[in-house]
Amino acid sequence: MSRNKGKKKLGLTTMIFIALICGAIVGAVINNWFMDIAIIKNVMVEGIFYVIGQGFISLMKMLVVPLVFFSIICGAAAIGDTKTLGNVGIRTICFYLATTMIAVAVALGIAKLINPGIGLDMSAVENVKTTLNGASTKTDMTLTETILNIIPTNPVASLANGEMLQIIVFALLVGVILAKLKEKAQLVTNFCTQCNDIMMEMTMMIMKIAPIGVFCLIARTFSELGFTAMVPMFKYMITVVCGLGIQCFVVYMVFLKVFTGLNPFKFAKKFFPVQAFAFSTATSNATIPLNIDTLEEKMGVSRKISSFTIPLGATINMDGTSIMQGVAVVFVAQAFGIHLTPADYATVIVTATLASVGTAGVPSVGLITLAMVFDSVGLPVSGIGLIMGIDRILDMLRTAVNITGDAVCTTIVAKQNGALDTTVFNKE
Repeated sequence: MSRNKGKKKLGLTTMIFIALICGAIVGAVINNWFMDIAIIKNVMVEGIFYVIGQGFISLMKMLVVPLVFFSIICGAAAIGDTKTLGNVGIRTICFYLATTMIAVAVALGIAKLINPGIGLDMSAVENVKTTLNGASTKTDMTLTETILNIIPTNPVASLANGEMLQIIVFALLVGVILAKLKEKAQLVTNFCTQCNDIMMEMTMMIMKIAPIGVFCLIARTFSELGFTAMVPMFKYMITVVCGLGIQCFVVYMVFLKVFTGLNPFKFAKKFFPVQAFAFSTATSNATIPLNIDTLEEKMGVSRKISSFTIPLGATINMDGTSIMQGVAVVFVAQAFGIHLTPADYATVIVTATLASVGTAGVPSVGLITLAMVFDSVGLPVSGIGLIMGIDRILDMLRTAVNITGDAVCTTIVAKQNGALDTTVFNKE
């Protein structure tokens, strides 16, 4: 009895990482010694690995449209409530959206500088240029056409065809109107909330088979490429970490100094325990209570401000996730040899920013909305399989960045509204 209690069950993310390592080893062994054997190549690599791996990707595709649609409606409904908070709400939302756009731009810039996908020729494994629905529809569109294309002429058709930018716009409008109507539309609001809960539960169910899917995807990739695929994957990790570091320790701290005049080093020192907690849990939602308490007790921020801005930030401010998505776009585009135009990069900035509004504050959900960002510029969703196995450590880091952005915004808004006690902030 006591022996069973002593056994610690492996977590899902640990199993995914183990599956990544095992898949890489199995694939490399097949590549070096067994790829010439017909039964290994045709039955195992192009049969079992391909079917299971692509089946897992298809399950992820299945989630994207309903998950994003309902979660953005719920997120937009929360944004609509900020009208009652006037100036505080407007400033908070503008700050969150501005820093998210900066985060994506930083990610794209760092990724273009490091070029993490160069050297990984995925065209040798899969000659694909698909959208969410499997159709080869990648075209070079101008920025003006992209902007006009986000307005849905038929929302039902947009949902059916997976036109994600149009779905986001329609979902945002529905959410804001639901917030405005309040009790009059409570039945619809409850329905959307329950649908969002259903989709989150379905996401968790499908993620339970992620280790099997990741093993098959990575094993097939390495059976074709061998260990030459490892260097670009490490470059991808380094690129994401660099982007997160710049956002957390440069962008946020500059914002804090410029808008409040407070000492960024003192803020970072006092806020570190919250970052450590966010890193260990990889969930923004779980960090909300500790974030609010720390801001009140150590920074002097009024709880009246933080009790609104911190939960809102956990819903719509996902700068770390946006950085991962920006780097992943460049990484996968380079790996598959797909050229992205300046208009494509502008589309990524807009889409990743809007996607952050609908990204729930729970572990690894950013990988699901990443499929939507890929779709907006015609990148193959199968590229997500390359980064899923190494996403856990990056997920932990970007969660720490997310909650830091929430806290910096809250401190700035509190200072500008006379709700920050500088005596408490400056106290050692």
